[in-house]
Amino acid sequence: MFGMRNRYVLELSKDGYMKYISHLDLMRLLRNAFRKAGVRLRYSEGYSPHPKISLAQPLALGYSSSCEALEFELKEDMRPSDIIAKVNAVVPCGIEAGNCRRLSEGEKGLAARLYAAAYEIRMPALPGAAGVCGEFLGLETVFAQKKRKKTGKTEEINIRGMIRELRVENVDNNLVMYTILDSGPSSNLSPELLISAFCGFAGAGTRRDEIDVKRTGLLFL
Repeated sequence: MFGMRNRYVLELSKDGYMKYISHLDLMRLLRNAFRKAGVRLRYSEGYSPHPKISLAQPLALGYSSSCEALEFELKEDMRPSDIIAKVNAVVPCGIEAGNCRRLSEGEKGLAARLYAAAYEIRMPALPGAAGVCGEFLGLETVFAQKKRKKTGKTEEINIRGMIRELRVENVDNNLVMYTILDSGPSSNLSPELLISAFCGFAGAGTRRDEIDVKRTGLLFL
């Protein structure tokens, strides 16, 4: 757990070519950026100390985001506005620090409080998309194939209860999906599974390179 002193949350955007770097590479980039900026991270104790910095929810490779939430602890107190300025002076194009605030004493970490995430998904237009969406949401069960990371096995799961909100519209020859999905330690639905299930229901074939996914919000308890 993070200590009770000098704990902060920094909002980040990730866009452009930066959406193609992995979560591990992004964390390495951010740790180096803090070091170059002179923002001194606190380290854990023990035989293998590591900096106390983490994202509320890793972002999948190829996704952009306007709302990444970085939680960290510093060795000394700093003004949030100074942290923003120092970080933005050293991060590469495509990464930008936004709002920053201190976590209050006793406030739980972000990862433990995260329960949902909002996304904007763009893909080729689908005729009658609004009607298809209404029928899709009217289903009691929506099955998708999910691969378990630990076992590597694929299993069929019902994702209907993990779709909190969904609306679609055709805009400039694109189908735009606005959705809020379960995201957190107890229940998590990736946009890929929603896209696969929706396109399968609509009888639409879509290639991965035709789809653009942007995370637009993180919801916390």
